[in-house]
Amino acid sequence: MKAINIGLLGLGTVGAGVAKVFLSHHEALEEKIGAPVVISAIADLDITSPRSGLTLSDLPLSSDPAKVLDDPAIDIVVELIGGLEPARKFILRALANGKHVVTANKALLATHGKELFAEAVKNKRILAFEAAVAGGIPIIRSVKDGLTANRITSMYGIVNGTSNYILTKMTDEGQEFIRVLADAQAKGYAEADPTFDIEGVDSAHKLQILATLAFRTSVKLEDIYVEGITKITPQDISLAREMGFLIKLLAIAKATDGQLELRVHPTMIPGTHPMSAVSGVFNAIFLNGDVVDDLMFYGRGAGQLPTASSVCADIAEIARRLATEQPGVPQDLPILGKNPLKLKPMEDVLSAYYLCIFVKDQPGVMARITGILGRHKISISSMIQKGRHHAKAVPVVMMTHQAREGSMQKALEEIDALEVVVDKTRMIRVEGADD
Repeated sequence: MKAINIGLLGLGTVGAGVAKVFLSHHEALEEKIGAPVVISAIADLDITSPRSGLTLSDLPLSSDPAKVLDDPAIDIVVELIGGLEPARKFILRALANGKHVVTANKALLATHGKELFAEAVKNKRILAFEAAVAGGIPIIRSVKDGLTANRITSMYGIVNGTSNYILTKMTDEGQEFIRVLADAQAKGYAEADPTFDIEGVDSAHKLQILATLAFRTSVKLEDIYVEGITKITPQDISLAREMGFLIKLLAIAKATDGQLELRVHPTMIPGTHPMSAVSGVFNAIFLNGDVVDDLMFYGRGAGQLPTASSVCADIAEIARRLATEQPGVPQDLPILGKNPLKLKPMEDVLSAYYLCIFVKDQPGVMARITGILGRHKISISSMIQKGRHHAKAVPVVMMTHQAREGSMQKALEEIDALEVVVDKTRMIRVEGADD
């Protein structure tokens, strides 16, 4: 049987992991695929620096990407260089040359996915991307294939390990955000420039991919409301725990009444919810299907070998198709439904809210605040008053029932404008609480 030839673009962390998996699991992969599979070419700008666990002289390594992209013998191109360019051009070139493609490039798919998938359909090739979301967790394949019989109604998850590590350590040790971030950078869990992780952008990239796939609706990055974790304080975390909640950075998608809401932000969830146990750099996605009900996927959301596991799963799926001469079909790719959902404006989203309002200790203050909330149809489910924040301020903590986001924002503007309110009100959205 003809060997199936693989070409790797990039021998960085994930690329090296894929090479290691092929070397250590070669026989098992071929048995599961039903045909010989060979890494025939690897292209990387750096062909001299050592890679742990690999002997470079044993690899078909070159600095010329044409050895991967233009060789007619290469059947599957695996793009692992990251970034937008030249990754986009390389994938388009590989598809135009009749090659199937596997990528782990979430930012590229979130930004240029429509163009890349259209090129794959045009050339009747598969563009697979299991590793682009949640590392080793097989969420893409599960949504695309395993849940075909379901209409997914909601999906929310912890999909950024850096932010989850920071929030977990702040929760466990009571440390300030900036100190925990420095620790995460020292341990390699956060980049030197952690902006994409801590500001929620990385989570938004992953939500864009998942939502497009799960709800068969065209989603752009600008459609997603994004808020990071940089303003979360130890006091917020302590008060949340006192009320039975933990704070997590969640990527949330919900389909209700023909509309799709998309948001990434710090979220309070009950300590009894399965997601509350997801700590450190681990990821989890919790979803609901109208047939299967609730499911949760949990595991390592990043790392060399977990991500390589997902890349190799995509390679194996395509190689199995090639070995049995099954062509790629449009249904292998994210396709829009006949009745795509309308995108719900953030101001129309319904949520419960945690509020921490710093007020002067004077008579009548609470009546003024609750009066403002009442005029905006926001009702309070619970309230506690803590000791003094500083000499002239008392923090009042409230949990509201579900309210419209636009109404809450207008109410907060009025509350913060009161002369008896001494600091900007802290607000965190709440999910999973009994309303």
